[in-house]
Amino acid sequence: MWNNFFKHVNIKKENIHLLNGISENIDKECAQYEALIKKSGGIDLQVLGIGNNGHIGFNEPDISLNTKTHLVNLTAKTIRANSRFFFNTAQEVPKQAITMGIGTIMQARNIILLANGKRKARVIEKTINGPITTKVPATVLQLHNDVTIIIDQEAAF
Repeated sequence: MWNNFFKHVNIKKENIHLLNGISENIDKECAQYEALIKKSGGIDLQVLGIGNNGHIGFNEPDISLNTKTHLVNLTAKTIRANSRFFFNTAQEVPKQAITMGIGTIMQARNIILLANGKRKARVIEKTINGPITTKVPATVLQLHNDVTIIIDQEAAF
């Protein structure tokens, strides 16, 4: 996150709060993260990407969605998509991740969803025009009162 985003924007290091994905006590890490968000007065701006399967954060499609920060098992599709960050080998990609839950994301005052490329066009169309469903977690953003979606021409449907 530092190399790909934070060092390119005007943000103080003390205002960056990332989950420790290698914590020995995942439940404690998740609870502390939720407490930090609450103590800080909530999230002003939540910047999200979107997976090809509609996941936001790493909230994968499922029969239900966890509302709080939690540990998630990544789908095979997500693992393949993230292999580009791990020398293009899926074997190196972590099989689990800690993610902010949908409920926590939805409490942010403002949300920006970013997507680019033709491979995201179908899921962006579903996110904006499809029914709200746990099978495409990003569709829940339809219920938020301040979401900005920024896409390139190829991601436009």
